[in-house]
Amino acid sequence: MKRPNRTAFFLLVAALLGAGAFLTWYRHVTFEVPFLPGERRQVWSVEAQIDFIAMGEAVTASLAVPGSQPGFELIGEHTASPGYGLAFVENNGARRAEWSIRRAEGRQTLYYRADMMVDPETLEDKVGVPPPIRQVVRDGGPQATAAAQLLQNAEARSANPYTLARELIHEFNQETQTARLLEQEKPRGEWLVELLNQAGVAARVVLALELEDGRRRQSPVQVLQVFDGERYALFNIRSGRQGQRANLLLWEYQSGSLLDVVGGRNSEVNFAMILQEVPINRMLEAGVLPAAQHFLDFSIHSLPLSEQTLFKGILLIPVGVLIVCFMRIFVGLRTSGTFMPVLIALAFIQTSLVTGLVGFLLVVAAGLMIRSYLSKLNLLLVARISTVIISVIIIIAAFSVLSFQLGLTEGLKITFFPMIILAWTIERMSILWEEEGPKEVLVQGGGSLFVALIAYVAMSHPVVRHLTFNFLGLQLVMLALLLVLGNYTGYRLSEFRRFRPLVERG
Repeated sequence: MKRPNRTAFFLLVAALLGAGAFLTWYRHVTFEVPFLPGERRQVWSVEAQIDFIAMGEAVTASLAVPGSQPGFELIGEHTASPGYGLAFVENNGARRAEWSIRRAEGRQTLYYRADMMVDPETLEDKVGVPPPIRQVVRDGGPQATAAAQLLQNAEARSANPYTLARELIHEFNQETQTARLLEQEKPRGEWLVELLNQAGVAARVVLALELEDGRRRQSPVQVLQVFDGERYALFNIRSGRQGQRANLLLWEYQSGSLLDVVGGRNSEVNFAMILQEVPINRMLEAGVLPAAQHFLDFSIHSLPLSEQTLFKGILLIPVGVLIVCFMRIFVGLRTSGTFMPVLIALAFIQTSLVTGLVGFLLVVAAGLMIRSYLSKLNLLLVARISTVIISVIIIIAAFSVLSFQLGLTEGLKITFFPMIILAWTIERMSILWEEEGPKEVLVQGGGSLFVALIAYVAMSHPVVRHLTFNFLGLQLVMLALLLVLGNYTGYRLSEFRRFRPLVERG
C-alpha cells in the first residue's frame, strides 16, 4: 500500500499555527490586549435592545440613556439602527436617544450600547440637582387619612430626610391595613415620593440596573433617590436598604419614562451586559475605548452584547474538546459518548461544581431505573428515546420543585443541564449495562466525569476565559493541535501497563 504524502498535512498544521500565533501577537501588540490579567480598568458594556412593531407610518422612539455618575464614567456610546435618524437630546439634565424614520412597518429592533468605566474613587460623590418638591392637595377621603397617618408615624421615628425615607419604607413593609390601602391606589414608589414631598424632602424614583457579567434580558429596578440639600442617598424601595452598591448603575435618573415609541406598538426594552478588562495604559492614553476596529482585529467585541455573552461560553468549547481528545487518544480513557464530557463541564460552569455533580448523578441514577423498566416493554428505539427524554424532563422538574420546597435554591440550577444529552447518556449507559455489564458502565461513566472535571477546571480558569474571549487566533492554534492529535498512532499511556511484566523481569 502506497504511503500517503504527509507534506500537505504538515503544511496545513504549520499554516494554522502560524496564522493563529500571528493574529494573537498582532492583537496583543497593536491593541494592547494583555495575555495575562494585570493592571486594568473594568468597563461595563451595557446594551439596550428595543423591540416594537411599526404600524406603517412615521416612527419616533425615545430611550432614556445614562451619563457619567458616581462610580461610573461614560466613555463611549454606540448604536445600531439601519435606516433611522438618531440624535441625543438633553433636557434639564435628562439624556435621551431619539430615533426617527419616515415610514416603517413590521417588527423593528434598535440597539444602544453604553460603555461605563468603573471609577470607585467617585462612588461617594453623591452630589446632584434635587427635583422640585411637589405638594399634592387631596380633598380628604380614606387615602388622604391613611397617608397622613403613615407619614406621622414615620416622622415620629426619624431625625433627617434619610431616616424619614427609611421609616416610610418600614411602614409599608409592615403591611398594615393603612399601607395596603395606599398601595391599592398607586405603586409604593409614587407614594414614597409624595409623602417625602409633603414633609419638605426632595425625592424621586429612578431606574437602575444591577450589573452582572454575562446577563441577558435584564430589566431595570426602581430605586428611591432622596436629597438632603445637594447630596443624595439611594434606597431600595422594598427592603429600605440605604446606599449604592458597586454594581448598581443608574440608567434613568430624572423620573422620566424609560422608553417612548410613537408610531409603534408592543414596545419593550431588554438589557444585556458584559464586563471587560481594559489595560490601564490604553485607557490613560486614549481616554475612551476605540469605536472602530482594524480588519485584522479578529474579536467579537463589535457584536451585540447579547451575542457576546453567548460566545463567551461557546469559545470555551474548543478547550474542552482539546482536553477530551487528549485524554481519549493519548491517555486512553474511555468515556460515555465522544464529547459528552464537554457538555457536562459547560453545565458545571453554569451550576457550580458540587451542585452540578450531585444533580448529574441523581438524574442519571433515576433515569437508569426508569430505562431498566422500559427495556422490558420492548419499545421501538425512537419511542424509547422519546420516553427517556420526557422522563428526564419530569425528573429535573421534580428535583427542582423538591429542592425549592426544602429551601435548597442551588438545586434550581439543575435546569442548566442539556436534557437531550442526559437522555442519550442514560440510553447509552443502559445498553452498555445490558451488553457489557455494570463494570463497563462504571468505567465509562467514571471516565466521563473525570474528563468533565478536568475540562471544567480548565474552562473555568480566569486566564483561559480571558485568552479565549479576547484572542480568536487561539482557535486556529487549537485546531492545529487537534489535527496533530488526530494523527497520533502510538501507544496510549494506559496501555503501558501491559509491559509491566517485561519490566519486572528485566
